[in-house]
Amino acid sequence: MKSRYLATSILAFVMVTKMTPAVEPSATIAPDNPNLHVRAGMENLKHRLEVDKKCHVAFLGGSITENTGGHTAMVPTWLKQKYPDVKFTLTKVGLGSTCSTSGAFRLESHIFGKGEVDLLIVEFAVNDDQDARHPKRECLRGMEGIIRQVHRDHLKCEVVMVHFVNPGMLAKIQKGEVPTSIAAHGEVAKHHGVISVNVAAEIADATKAKRYTWKDYGGTHPGKFGYQVASNMITAALEAGLAKEGGKPRQLQSPLDAGSYDQAGFVELKQAKLSEKGWSIGKVGRELLPLGGIRRQYESYQVLRGDLPGAELKLEFEGRTVGAFILAGPDTGKVEVSIDGGDFKTHDLFHRFSGGLNYPRSVIFGTDLKPGKHVLTLRLSKEKNSKSKGTTASILFFEVNR
Repeated sequence: MKSRYLATSILAFVMVTKMTPAVEPSATIAPDNPNLHVRAGMENLKHRLEVDKKCHVAFLGGSITENTGGHTAMVPTWLKQKYPDVKFTLTKVGLGSTCSTSGAFRLESHIFGKGEVDLLIVEFAVNDDQDARHPKRECLRGMEGIIRQVHRDHLKCEVVMVHFVNPGMLAKIQKGEVPTSIAAHGEVAKHHGVISVNVAAEIADATKAKRYTWKDYGGTHPGKFGYQVASNMITAALEAGLAKEGGKPRQLQSPLDAGSYDQAGFVELKQAKLSEKGWSIGKVGRELLPLGGIRRQYESYQVLRGDLPGAELKLEFEGRTVGAFILAGPDTGKVEVSIDGGDFKTHDLFHRFSGGLNYPRSVIFGTDLKPGKHVLTLRLSKEKNSKSKGTTASILFFEVNR
């Protein structure tokens, strides 16, 4: 009697379990997902995958891209499984804290300096929002600079733009608003016919429908599940782009903003003429940067370190925009900048995240200049941010947009 009861109980348990399965978050993305914007086919990439059997995939972004276990691992895994006969080359140049402005200036050296690329996957929406706090103009100028450089100079490279998300951006979307960085980047993608993947909107839709939670996604820096959602969106967009036929040859579109950083690049430190005192050049490390954390990826860089108020440098350049890619540590001060002998204007290099870190950032000193030759004069100020411990400047590269 006991065994009959036990068997009946087990059967009932199994039946109930089958009837009411546990609901688990799913990273599945349907081909018709409304947050995939497949604006163009990818005939060049298709030829490389199916005919040449060689493909160079590159990733550009901030710390979300820097994570070696995220979409920079998952998307290549999918590609290798789908195209097992293809020899893939991977370039991953995510730099934590950097924005689309830095991305535009480092694109040529960090990405295409390592060979022609067939597929570029780029993200900067989160860092343009929370790190740089860019207004729309800067969000647009940085991302459009990246896209126009690719479309003009690397005709066979396909691009997928990805919009990741942080809590503040998610809250805006849930209220029916579009975060500034996503709005600007989206305009660029639409105008230039670039495939874009709106992870932020997908997370908002999914959390509203209670398919999964923000905690499931993992936060600003996604967990494994969150990266899988994003990667599945990217691969779904790739499949749609590869399947799209009959597209017209890509043409370089006019810029949305004439000041976009579409001819941007780094200028080496040796191009600057330094005053006799107050400057040192050497490897990034404790000798020149005694305060604040130093991220490992910068240890191979040279840095121009100024530590004497009044120390001055001059940089002759040709272009419409000039700035610098710097490390802003706890003792970072202010600089006074003059272009072509004009009035000096003060720029505070200290960042709100400089307190414990030599924080990487791009600072624009002058823009919307007349095309042609110019002279930048930069000197260290006696003034400093009230939160700073010093009056130094640590420059990795100068930035010039021709």
